[in-house]
Amino acid sequence: MEIPSSSNANGFDFASYDYLQSHHVSSSTSTSCFDLALDFLAEHWVFKDVEKRVRLMKTCFLYVKKCRRRRNHEALLEHDREDRCNIMSENLRRSIICFRIQDVAIRMIPELQPIYFEYIFTDYLLDSDIFERTATRSKEKMKMLLETDLKKSCAAIFIDYYSPGDPRLVMDLIMCLIENLNRVLCAGELRDTLRNRLKLLRNLIGFVTMQGLECSQLTDLLTYTVVAAGSLISICLSDYDDEQAVNRMESEIYQLIHEKINLHDLQVRETFVHVLTASKKQPRSSYDLALQKNEDHVVGQFIGSLRDYLMDLLGSYASFQVPVKDQILRLHEEIRCLAILLKQEEKLGDEIKDLIRVVVSDVGILTFSLSVNEIKEGLPEKTDLGLFHLHKVLKYMVAEVAHNFPLKSPYSSFNYPRPNELGCMDSFLENLKELARCDEADDSIGFQQDRSQMIQKDLVFLRSFLENIKEQRYQNGKLQAFWSHVMEAAYKAELLIDLALVGDKCEDSLDAVSRDINLLKIEAPEIHNAQTQRVNKTSLHIPSQLAAAMHDEDLVGLDDEVEIITHRLTRGSKQLDIVPIVGMPGLGKTTLAHKVYNAPSVRSHFHVHGWCRVSQTCSKHSLLVQLLCSSSSESSNEYLKMNENDLALKLRQVLLRSRYLLFLDDLWDVEAWNLLEKSLPNDANGSRILFTSRYQNLSLHFKPNSEPHHLRHLTDEESWTLLQRKLFGMEDCPPALSEVGSQISKLCQGLPLAVVLIAGILATTAQDSWEEVAKSLSSIVLEDEYCMKALELSYSHLPDYLKPCLLYLAAFQEDEVINVRRLLRLWISERFVQQTEGKSLKEAAYDYLTTLINRSLVMAVRQRNVGGAKYCLLHDLVHEFCVKKAKEESFLYAIHSWNPLCLTGPSNPHRVCVSKARELKIWELTLIFPNLRSLILFGQDDFKHEEEDLGILLPKLLRVLDIGNLDFGDSFLMEVVLLVHLRYLALKRITYIPSAIANLSRLETLIVKYPRFGIELPSTIWNIKTLSHVRALNYRKVYKRGFIFPLENLEVSPDLDRLDTLDLTIDPSPQSLQKILRKLPSVRRLKCMERWNSSREATRNCNEILEFDGLSQLESLHLFRFHGCGFKFPLNLKKLVLSHNRQPWSEISTIGKLPNLEVLKLLEDCFVGEEWVMKEGEFPKLRVLKLSELEFRNWTAFSDNFSHLKKLVLSWCEELEMVPSCLGECETLEMIVVKRCRESVVDSVKQIQQEQMDMGNEVLKIEINSMIHPFPQKNNLQKQSQLPQKQRRFLQKE
Repeated sequence: MEIPSSSNANGFDFASYDYLQSHHVSSSTSTSCFDLALDFLAEHWVFKDVEKRVRLMKTCFLYVKKCRRRRNHEALLEHDREDRCNIMSENLRRSIICFRIQDVAIRMIPELQPIYFEYIFTDYLLDSDIFERTATRSKEKMKMLLETDLKKSCAAIFIDYYSPGDPRLVMDLIMCLIENLNRVLCAGELRDTLRNRLKLLRNLIGFVTMQGLECSQLTDLLTYTVVAAGSLISICLSDYDDEQAVNRMESEIYQLIHEKINLHDLQVRETFVHVLTASKKQPRSSYDLALQKNEDHVVGQFIGSLRDYLMDLLGSYASFQVPVKDQILRLHEEIRCLAILLKQEEKLGDEIKDLIRVVVSDVGILTFSLSVNEIKEGLPEKTDLGLFHLHKVLKYMVAEVAHNFPLKSPYSSFNYPRPNELGCMDSFLENLKELARCDEADDSIGFQQDRSQMIQKDLVFLRSFLENIKEQRYQNGKLQAFWSHVMEAAYKAELLIDLALVGDKCEDSLDAVSRDINLLKIEAPEIHNAQTQRVNKTSLHIPSQLAAAMHDEDLVGLDDEVEIITHRLTRGSKQLDIVPIVGMPGLGKTTLAHKVYNAPSVRSHFHVHGWCRVSQTCSKHSLLVQLLCSSSSESSNEYLKMNENDLALKLRQVLLRSRYLLFLDDLWDVEAWNLLEKSLPNDANGSRILFTSRYQNLSLHFKPNSEPHHLRHLTDEESWTLLQRKLFGMEDCPPALSEVGSQISKLCQGLPLAVVLIAGILATTAQDSWEEVAKSLSSIVLEDEYCMKALELSYSHLPDYLKPCLLYLAAFQEDEVINVRRLLRLWISERFVQQTEGKSLKEAAYDYLTTLINRSLVMAVRQRNVGGAKYCLLHDLVHEFCVKKAKEESFLYAIHSWNPLCLTGPSNPHRVCVSKARELKIWELTLIFPNLRSLILFGQDDFKHEEEDLGILLPKLLRVLDIGNLDFGDSFLMEVVLLVHLRYLALKRITYIPSAIANLSRLETLIVKYPRFGIELPSTIWNIKTLSHVRALNYRKVYKRGFIFPLENLEVSPDLDRLDTLDLTIDPSPQSLQKILRKLPSVRRLKCMERWNSSREATRNCNEILEFDGLSQLESLHLFRFHGCGFKFPLNLKKLVLSHNRQPWSEISTIGKLPNLEVLKLLEDCFVGEEWVMKEGEFPKLRVLKLSELEFRNWTAFSDNFSHLKKLVLSWCEELEMVPSCLGECETLEMIVVKRCRESVVDSVKQIQQEQMDMGNEVLKIEINSMIHPFPQKNNLQKQSQLPQKQRRFLQKE
């Protein structure tokens, strides 16, 4: 090989040629230097960036080495011919470039090799700083490579030369570029757009090559691809250390996307169409050979790129004409169908496989035929005919594979959800009204308004009719059948209208359903007249009740409960009093009450004893007879003959002037009390009413100040004792069964009924099968008739509107602690919550939850400081009941193990939740559940989406989508923007929202879990008027992230006047903040944080006053990391959280003057200084105060600062010496929590507790988690007391 000297190579230094030769590496042939460098670089994560660049250099080296000069250069892009080394031969020029690229890798090896071996020999414990320094030097070498005129020469090579024999080399080059773009470009829409376009080029080359197309036929495509690649190489090999360099780089890429990598350009599209047309003519043998080499994923990748291309079109041109939008949506649907078919390729015959090859090419030709003008003005007839032909072919192909997979038509096996059917119809009618309003405002919807109005009018009439017969239908088969026909017609109408809105036109089907609804309207009066007479002659329907006789069960544990109830019955006030025992079904309320009722001390205390079983349905006559029979010795026959008035008088006579105890078992509502109240005299002699109920607050209707006794669950030890007693009596459990028996008792979760029922099962089960019982305990217990009836009774007694709310909890995992706010947002998005006058939907939804808690069906496991339950939980038995009932009612299908061929759930369910989402292939959902409206995925750990394995094809009618821990990297899942019915969307780790999000005009809740950066919002976000909840859920103890709103053209953008909750990231400019806040007039809960890369100085500026006082609805505000800023707060603020703001303590007076502030949390570094002096009269309504990780020493306060304080939390305030003594005068104080504070603080808190006890306040509880002792002043190593607080805290946490 001819190598020039350093003096005649146009500035190239070839003095290192001997060095190159000494390594026995020829620049014209060898890649061993790259391979060796890559081996070293792969050993440590610090080298990840360098490794990607070396891989790109290797690919460039191979390309330059193999490329040849183009002959028709005039047809290519112009460039400066003078920059080429015109004195060099073609081979020499390529050799120089190869040498320079190779030389960088060679020079890395001497530095990498010793570090690599030292790292191995030290058991991988080498300091990361050494790796960092080596990586920096390697990057410098690459920078020097680019600073030579190699940058221009290499770019010229990619323009002037091509590789005639190896298209895969071009494909590899593209993948290396994509890999490096992920490093260079921040995650966002720009990066995803560029990546998708490069992937399309790569996948198109791969597809047509797989079809057998010769390289000579790919010249234009490869030319275009390598020119695009050449323009990106220097960008991908560079570092961008400052903001200006990043901006220049992004500007350069924007220009490239619009010029050199513009795939919508006519000439580019013609090139694509040409190669696809040629590929169709290739012999099938090439395709078959590729499939034999397991290259079928290439087809799937190309189909994915076609879908991305269409999404790019949809996002680029928002103002489609209605027919054009429908056609593009239809094409997208056909591509979806093709992708699904491809997933089943191993089950397809040769004919279908060959069809797929042709159809994929046809779809590509059709897609690339779409021009911008056609999109704006209307597609030509040939495109429409192509779509029609494609639809027929795909329909045939789907039919051929249907027998291999449980494919379902959207209209087949129509099972509609049955809980709260009238509520669902109300929601549909409301949607029709909204559709009418949208159609008037925007003709792009393109829906036939007259047809929907006719359906709406007829359904309004039928809705009223169904309301009138909803009770009668239970006794009349014809009315029940009519009810079912109406509901099915309504659901079908809703389905067809929703399909029409996503481009699936079903005019004939909708006409037929419309006619059916009209006929039902005509039929309704006739049915009513014919059946009313018959119904009136029948007796009223009485739901079945649970009949269980009182029995003397042994109580295990609960001695403390017996003592408390006995104490309340026999002591205290002389006035007639009520003692309620409340709890969930099966908790042992009746057993406990019966034990107390029959206790000798209780029997002897009262003169008269009586009991009755109330249950769900009761009559006054029955209650009085039961009470009289149990309280006197007279025959029941005598009482049965008496009327209600005589019975009431008789009971009063029996009880008058006697101390009596009446036990009312299983009270359901206030009606039974109203029936008995006048018969219960109050002689001020200590009489008592003992009752059991599932309703926690029922007694408040009888006596407002009564306190229900909440029966606790058994402990694990008590459950095990009860199980042993039931199985072995007084004998010991055999040692071999002890471990599994104890495990089974724990699984009963403290529910005595579950323990008793499982004991009955174990008594008849072989001992070696107990493990199997443990695995399916909930299901086994639920099969018991007694348990099922108990839960069924609670469910049937719920109002209709609460039934779907309870069953929806089946969507969550067993034993999952459920976030209440998330649950309420889901209920609202599902349209379970009815608007209540004077209340927001969120407040109404919380009332629903409170009712379920009060009925002992849901457990509140943690309360908020202000505002009720923060988390809730279902007992396993209730959860299992909900899962079964939801499936039975076609309401929700919970899938615990994903095996699509073994699914036995309802056909076309509306809602699906998948427990083990890691096993799921989401594309299969579209096949099995085409009408799916809600999809919630669960998984204990994070898992990353793999394109070939998972295949994201989402059911197009989704209203609720929560992808759980499914990770798509930083990219937005573009398939989502076609889900026009979506109301609730929860994604993970994305960093931007695309402009096409505006397609989701019904979106209400947008959640991003665990974002790594602030989430960029597009300007189109202002067009989603329905948005009410926009949250970024951050990991604990990490920098908070939020949403970044665009500031451009805010004057002409509409307000988001329904937005209630927002996590906002801003540059802390008062002007920027005010511009955004003016657009959010209704926000009530706001978290606001400074942007991570904000250029603002961290020093206080007199102009930096961030004003929130214009938000008249704001109740809760969190502020993070606004170093040195001042704030103005609205007077209606109830909760304030501050962190990392570093204000002086003098500024806290602004907060102290807020008249409605109830919760204040001052967290790490929010205020600086040694002393906090509260002024008299500040914090007039403060109920909760939390101080955490603050470095103040002295705290002075007045008693009126704490006039309403209930809870004080001190955490990691290591410098604080004591709490204000005036806290001892606070009459409302209930809890003080101290964690990692000085011993002197703990002593002062204990003194306050003693003062409270001296005042008669025994309510105050203190919780001391740990305390710190003063550091010694000197140490042999250092003065530990002078360590910064954060370092001391780090040393002590372990």
